[in-house]
Amino acid sequence: MRASLIQIDVNEGESVESRRRRVTALVREQAGADLVVLPELWTTGAFAYEEFATEAEPLEGPTYEAMAKAASDACVWLHAGSIPERDPDGPLYNTSLVFSPSGELAAAYRKIHRFGFDKGEAVLMGAGRELVTVRLPETTLGVATCYDLRFPELFRGLVDAGAETMVLSAGWPERRRAHWTLLAQARAVENQAFVLACGTAGTHAGVPQAGHSIVVDPWGEVLAEAGAGEEILTVDFDPARVATTREQFPALKDRLLGLEPPTHR
Repeated sequence: MRASLIQIDVNEGESVESRRRRVTALVREQAGADLVVLPELWTTGAFAYEEFATEAEPLEGPTYEAMAKAASDACVWLHAGSIPERDPDGPLYNTSLVFSPSGELAAAYRKIHRFGFDKGEAVLMGAGRELVTVRLPETTLGVATCYDLRFPELFRGLVDAGAETMVLSAGWPERRRAHWTLLAQARAVENQAFVLACGTAGTHAGVPQAGHSIVVDPWGEVLAEAGAGEEILTVDFDPARVATTREQFPALKDRLLGLEPPTHR
């Protein structure tokens, strides 16, 4: 498979409409890839909390429409990053969208772990409840978003649901970039899966972004890594290596905890 991770610059001063047009053009340029991945909340910036409510969209809003058309035009599977979704019957959600090469919505994932502790996303958005996987011809994707990367139980749940390639969109801050790389490799090793993690570049809401989008193989080896600026990271990888790795080193078969209720004494 060929994957293209579009690490866009989300510097302040660019309107949502302008950024949407720019990203749409970038996706269309990836014709020939099998999978294209965008970052988290790229329309607003993941730390631009004051813009969440004003820029929130219904699920099938303008970003949905633009990304569906871009996926179809490029004939690619598109993880379109996430948008601030306005549920007419509930709160805002940080919602990722995945489109098929025909432009159909294949999955929507509402971020489960919200960042901010007692402020920001944690209080402005609702929490998702469901794990999401997407079956591609070559592999099964497990979908996660940014702060989810710190919660290994989510990824183990995705493995149990059949995931072989973990795809994560993020707006990760530069000051914690070392954690970004470490955790991406850890999630790959412990789940014997590929990890494709796409972040943002630039600075928004005063928060410098980490960039350094990364692709890690099931042994934890970094296949490709972007720099700090705007960049399209393209990598070829063989999804069959997941099955081979799990057969050669069957650690997942030795799991004991989490499969049955623990015994307490």
